[in-house]
Amino acid sequence: MAAPAAGPVFWRRLLGLLPGRPGLAALLGRLSDRLGRSRERRRRRSPWLLLAPLLSPTVPQVTSPPCCLCPEGVHRFQWIRNLVPEFGVSSSHVRVLSSPAEFFELMKGQIKIAKRRVVMASLYLGTGPLEQELVDCLESSLEKSLQAKFPSDLKVSILLDFTRGSRGRKNSRTMLLPLLQRFPEHVRVSLFHTPNLRGLLRLLIPERFNETIGLQHIKVYLFDNNVILSGANLSDSYFTNRQDRYVFLQDCAEIADFFTELVDAVGDVSLQLQGDDTVEVVDGMVHPYKGDRAAYCRAANKRVMDVIHSARTRQQMLHAQTFHSDSLLSQEEAAAAGDRRPAPDTWIYPLIQMKPFEIQIDEIVTETLLTEAERGAKVFLTTGYFNLTQAYMDLVLGTRAEYQILLASPEVNGFFGAKGVAGAIPAAYVHIERQFYSEVCSLGQQDRVQLQEYWRRGWTFHAKGLWLYLAGSSLPCLTLIGSPNFGYRSVHRDLEAQIAIVTESRALQQQLHQEQEQLYLRSGVVSSATFEQPGRQVKLWVKMVTPLIKNFF
Repeated sequence: MAAPAAGPVFWRRLLGLLPGRPGLAALLGRLSDRLGRSRERRRRRSPWLLLAPLLSPTVPQVTSPPCCLCPEGVHRFQWIRNLVPEFGVSSSHVRVLSSPAEFFELMKGQIKIAKRRVVMASLYLGTGPLEQELVDCLESSLEKSLQAKFPSDLKVSILLDFTRGSRGRKNSRTMLLPLLQRFPEHVRVSLFHTPNLRGLLRLLIPERFNETIGLQHIKVYLFDNNVILSGANLSDSYFTNRQDRYVFLQDCAEIADFFTELVDAVGDVSLQLQGDDTVEVVDGMVHPYKGDRAAYCRAANKRVMDVIHSARTRQQMLHAQTFHSDSLLSQEEAAAAGDRRPAPDTWIYPLIQMKPFEIQIDEIVTETLLTEAERGAKVFLTTGYFNLTQAYMDLVLGTRAEYQILLASPEVNGFFGAKGVAGAIPAAYVHIERQFYSEVCSLGQQDRVQLQEYWRRGWTFHAKGLWLYLAGSSLPCLTLIGSPNFGYRSVHRDLEAQIAIVTESRALQQQLHQEQEQLYLRSGVVSSATFEQPGRQVKLWVKMVTPLIKNFF
């Protein structure tokens, strides 16, 4: 019997090596999915799982030898630059935020001083007074840019999900229509519609439930050359009492350019909101749910991958000019010439996951990081919705690193207290959590894999990402932060983006460590007694339905 973890990782890794063969890549993708589904039908995993680290493929090889002239050649994660652009920055340009209020106030302040561009990608924009404050800030900045003595020609681009942004009579679209009507030449609102919701399925699935098929889930907030990466949406709870993660990248022009181009690319394959609340397709683009699905996905793949490839080429050229030019300047000469940017000690890698378009970069990198985590290393992994893919679960259970997994207690789950079927979702997560905990215990892994539940009175929990501590280190050298939840939806259904931050800066490592500690301090360790507590009893019908619906939430 083959080791469960090895097969899917192997197939997925092959996908990254076949950029010019979409047919073969699709075939391997289907084989990978079939392997995953067959494993999920097994009630118990094989003890061969413990051999996963030995049978998993090795880290993707760096295509060129490490560079002795530049700092990019010194860290162990440089293989990621084979897949995506690598942005070297000074850690002084990176700031970790800790609270929803700080996130909200920073966004408002950044909008007010933006001169050239505001780019916002989110699942949706809420309809309350705090969301209206954001819209008012945008309106004020647009007004100032047009009335200034020297107009700055500020452009605003907003990318949301079509189904979530159209829910209800008052919705994201109605919130943004006044901006679009008043500044039609300066405001763009794009609404992504998944190509998988079409035909009879689109007609039959009601509002809210249609959001389970696939969403635009990227969360990027960009103001001139400053960027916020987060998992937070543009809604009042995310500004007040819904805990998430946020990182602020200041004066990072190349990173801002990349995410502007990425949002533009997804926007181009999305529906464009018009001033009369209708939507139109960009000229020459295949319609996402009326046109041919395969043709649409091919066009979307090309549009997004062109952004990734062109940015990667630009960064390679910049790297060569900076460190390998015949006229290489010393740091003192560069400073005298006016280039006073500090030498990079931190590297940013954008990781994109858009499985509907056969883009699986984030999945490949995440699986490789989990596969290569060595004995003695510690991985702190957090998700607001604990529903790991089978491949991720196999790697957690079958590799050698220590894991502390932070998840939401039922009371801080975003669906807690919801009406109708949605009200049973926290119980479904409890059922999934208990199954995973039982698996940990049956394999005797309780000392190596620990679950912790976040709880905070009056708050909900939405943080996602991971922190990697190498063996013998008390500080993390890598973090993943962005929109993915490590679940089936994130990998297979939705559009996702996060960044890997690799840093040698002790100050930034301490920031990341403090962020991790603050989140975990509000948690309790899960034990068998946890599931005996009042309110943790899962109804039989929820247990029966969960395997059928777990891939939709």
